Amino acid sequence: MEMTLVKKVETAEVTIQPLKRGRIKLRIIGTTPLFQNRMANKAKQQLLVGGQKKGKADRAAIKHDPLTEFRDSAEILPSGPTVLGLRVVAVKAAMATAALETPGLTKSSAQRLLFMPGDHAPLYGTPQLRMDVVRSADIARTPDIRTRCYLPKWGAEVEVNFITPQLSVQGVVSLLCNAGILIGVGDFRQEKGKGAFGSFRVLAEGEDDPEWDDLVENHGRAAQEAALADPEFADRDTDDLMAHFFAEVQRRAA
Repeated sequence: MEMTLVKKVETAEVTIQPLKRGRIKLRIIGTTPLFQNRMANKAKQQLLVGGQKKGKADRAAIKHDPLTEFRDSAEILPSGPTVLGLRVVAVKAAMATAALETPGLTKSSAQRLLFMPGDHAPLYGTPQLRMDVVRSADIARTPDIRTRCYLPKWGAEVEVNFITPQLSVQGVVSLLCNAGILIGVGDFRQEKGKGAFGSFRVLAEGEDDPEWDDLVENHGRAAQEAALADPEFADRDTDDLMAHFFAEVQRRAA
């Protein structure tokens, strides 16, 4: 008589720990000036409906309108303590890129584990108009003049949500500090290697800091509205170019 042996297999119970979300508010203060680089409405409209061939009158017109380009480059908020806004996705992107140089964390993990609610954070700082020679993206790398919103001093308060236990408050603060040193935000930022703009330092919410107090008190909505309406020119080259622009406008009008 044959006997059938049945092997009993024991299965281990898998315990899945629930993830939790942490939250912290931090303040960033620029250690180098910031360029805002919002795409102009005119460029967006051309992407939407396509460009039109320029007629003779268009070709004869002055190529750039510096004051309009200056205002178009700024991220404008309809209400709040400031007119200018800082895109929070730029801060998250800086933190994720900084993870490449942070042991124990990958860029893709940082992108999954970090959340930045909203679109913009109020950005303190009085904007100036600055013009720079840049190279176009064509094969010939054609030079052109770009006018942008330039903030010599700036700061913002951002809210960072993160997943625990993978990330801790101290880890988030350290990652943001690394992003401020290595990456930055805005045009010509440290990350690109060609400039060192948009770098920042980090403060805890409520931490006393004279520079932050000055930004909030003297470089909020009222100062920004006045600067956007009648901007100060950032440097001597910009001042010379704007003088030439105004003279050319008057000459052609005559």
